Order: sequence, then C-alpha cells, then structure tokens
Amino acid sequence: MTVSLTGATGFVGQAVLDVAAQVEEPVRALTRRPQADRKHVEWIAGDLSNPAALARLCDGTDAVIHVAGLTTTPDPTDFEEANVTGTERLIAAAKEKKVRRFIFVSSLSAREPDLSVYGASKAKAERLVENSGLDWTIVRPPGVYGPRDVDYFEMFRSARMGFVPLPPGGASSIIHVDDLARLLLTLVDAPPALVRRQIFEPDDGREGGWSHKELAKAIGAAVGRRVFAPHLPRAVLETAARADRLIRRDKARLTADRVGYMTHPNWVARSSRKVPEAVWSPRISGKAGLASTAAWYRKQGWL
Repeated sequence: MTVSLTGATGFVGQAVLDVAAQVEEPVRALTRRPQADRKHVEWIAGDLSNPAALARLCDGTDAVIHVAGLTTTPDPTDFEEANVTGTERLIAAAKEKKVRRFIFVSSLSAREPDLSVYGASKAKAERLVENSGLDWTIVRPPGVYGPRDVDYFEMFRSARMGFVPLPPGGASSIIHVDDLARLLLTLVDAPPALVRRQIFEPDDGREGGWSHKELAKAIGAAVGRRVFAPHLPRAVLETAARADRLIRRDKARLTADRVGYMTHPNWVARSSRKVPEAVWSPRISGKAGLASTAAWYRKQGWL
C-alpha cells in the first residue's frame, strides 16, 4: 500500500514519516524544497497551488493524508488560499486519480468558526471534504505537542523562567505528535464501518482535558520549575499580539486571529467524537509526553 502525504516537512508531517518508517510503509510526500533521500519516501516537488504536482502525488496511491495547512499568518486572508482552495485542489486530484481513502487533518477550532479566520477556513475545508464523494475521515486534533514543535515551545521556554501567562480560564485537550501520527496512518486501512465518513477528536486520554493552570504547572514540572501562571484578560492578549507583530513581524506567533480562539473556554475533545478503541487509543500520557518533550528541547539546546 502507498500513502500520499501533504505537509510532510512540517511538524506533524515529519512525525508521520517517522512512524511510517518504523513499519516500512511507503510514502509519497509533497515538498516545496529539495529533500535528502529517505528510505521508503518518494518526494514529489510542488505544493497545494500546483495541480500538476497534486496529480503526480495522487497517481497510483491508495490513500491521501492531508496534513498541510496554514496555522498562523500576519494576513488572515492567506487562510482561504492555503486551507480552503488548497484542499479543493487536492480533492480534485484525488478524485481524478481515483484515490481510495482521504484523511483530512482539521482542527478543533473548526467547531467554532466564528471565533477566528483560521477556524472558519478549517470548517469550510471540512465541508469540501464531506461533500467530495470520497471515502473520507476527518481528524480534529487538539493542541499538538512534541519534538520539533515551536508553538508549545513558547510555554516550555516561559516555564523555564518560572512564569507562564495564560488566556482567561478554560480547558483544552492535548495530544503527543507521535500518537497523532500513528492515528493518521492507522486510519488508512482501518475497518471502514468504524471510520468511514467520521469526524474524530483524539486526545491524550485525559478525561475532561487540562485546565490552563493544570497544563502550565505540568509543563513547569517537565522543566523542573514551579511556575506562576496568571490568567490574562483578552485585552492584554490583544495588546501582546500587536507587540509580537511589531517585534517579530511576519514571524509573530501570537496573532490577533489566534487570540480569537485562545480565549474560548472549551477546547476539550468530545467523547462523542472519540476514536473507537478497536481502531486506536493514545499511548503517551500528558505527563510522560511533556517530560520527554522537555528532554528533547534540552538535547537540542532550545532550553
């Protein structure tokens, strides 16, 4: 079986390649830039804006795992092209090449599309997938963390200094990137009756998710520090987003659009959207995963 993958050079995509390599699963991977040779990986030059590259990606493949997408940008209008139009082009290529399975990585933010342009773009892309006529499964990951991640790293670095600023009170779920990658590959050949035309919200198995303070304290424990973790009002976060834009410009991680969904109180994966245990269950607990992630950051010299 051959699996085609978008977003292969990104955080989640690299984890998918790692897990696929462990089981010697052949992967055809889309890339914008030349990549080093890798066993069991066929690199396809191109991106989601290139229909010819997408046709090559889908030609003769059994399943597509669509990970690629834009998560943050200083210009919210970019989300439409990257997350919606790009998905539309990939669906067209998959249908033309008669791909059997289509697995789409969405986001919990698609549950509340009015909160952010990013969430709205993911919700719109989900509708395209649902109406595609393909044999699809949609995965809405919660917060994804693990080696190579730059988003949660901000919390680890802050915790190392003993201070973790938080959004207003609420709770969220998390999942280790290796567990997510394993799920995506498992869905390729899972029993159709259990996964076909389903939307799943996987997590680390922690019932009710993590309150913001619980997660901050757990990250503090992972880096060996007790942390002060105050909840900040939305107005303060909006000011911080403007400051981040001035300081880091196009590389800003905290954007006004992100503040929109960060301040929502409930990003907990719902039990009604749980992946059947016969298909997949998480192996990496939050405590163990956060500790191993902190160790990876230290080894790489990030902390």
